[in-house]
Amino acid sequence: MHQMRVALQGRAQGRQRELYEAAGIEFWEGGCRDEDGLIELIGDADGAQVGIWPLTSRRVLEACPNLKAVSRFGVGVDSIDLDAATELGVMVCNVPGSNTTEVADHAMSLMLLLTRRLYDAIAMTRAGDWADNPRTMGSFTPAMRRLSGQTVGIVGFGNIGRAFAMRARGFGVSRILAHDPYVRQIAGDLYGAQMVDFETLTAEADCITIHSAATDESRYLFDVDTFKRMKSTALLVNTARGPIINEEALADALEGGEIEAAALDVTEVEPLPSDSRLLKLPNCYITPHVAAMSSVFVAETAVMQAENIIFVLAGGKPHGLANPDVVKTIAIMRNTDPGRWANVPS
Repeated sequence: MHQMRVALQGRAQGRQRELYEAAGIEFWEGGCRDEDGLIELIGDADGAQVGIWPLTSRRVLEACPNLKAVSRFGVGVDSIDLDAATELGVMVCNVPGSNTTEVADHAMSLMLLLTRRLYDAIAMTRAGDWADNPRTMGSFTPAMRRLSGQTVGIVGFGNIGRAFAMRARGFGVSRILAHDPYVRQIAGDLYGAQMVDFETLTAEADCITIHSAATDESRYLFDVDTFKRMKSTALLVNTARGPIINEEALADALEGGEIEAAALDVTEVEPLPSDSRLLKLPNCYITPHVAAMSSVFVAETAVMQAENIIFVLAGGKPHGLANPDVVKTIAIMRNTDPGRWANVPS
């Protein structure tokens, strides 16, 4: 009987080691800096736990003939070539819902940072301006605003967008506008949100938070034209994916006063280059892609990530499947040349 084998990019976390051993699966751990290293790490493994970088490209997938399942830590799978995986019969697994609470909390924290000017207030106090320069405080506080009574816009109304809507309602916002081409108004009604088109949302919202997936459709959704359409007092939060925003256009908008401020947890290139214009702008605040993180998230997601591969190699269903069309590919393979699926029960 074929011994199932799994490659782990990085080190086993939480109970992953225990789970693989209990399932009788051989596994190994290792690091890699580029695609060649990832190919060497995965080799002839049946499953692989991968990270954001290096990319799990078509080249990587084609070079790993036994690979049946790739599992990403968390929700995003934009580092994996979904089309190639589907064509080759490789399941791309994720852990949907694993970080909903953390990301919604972080997005709300960033919005409060902007409305309450928290970073600036702390920096001002540490600099001694509280006691030494009351005029500075007097000029600073009018820029603070109530979230209550504001119109909040949510771009992307999946699990995280809906969780954010629930939090926003608790702050007494006047309206919640949401845009998601795949969500109907009946879903918006459950969360007190009015589903609108993107143009309406960006023109009318006082505060906007982004919770869309990174796709060809959403790439540079926020561009020059979008920022021109937004209110000059608009606040923008992004805890989704960096490429949804054209960063040069954002920097221009912040410098030119087209929008008031932005808070980002994600950028197009990560880590953000030290010479990025965004790092130099006083009205742009950036956290290092930590919105999803918590001890609970890490522990629970580690288990579910390993279970994804264990379930697939046993002929079962993973917690999350990012390329559902692969099921058809696998069915065809089983009826013709099973290839990489020859040793997996149907």
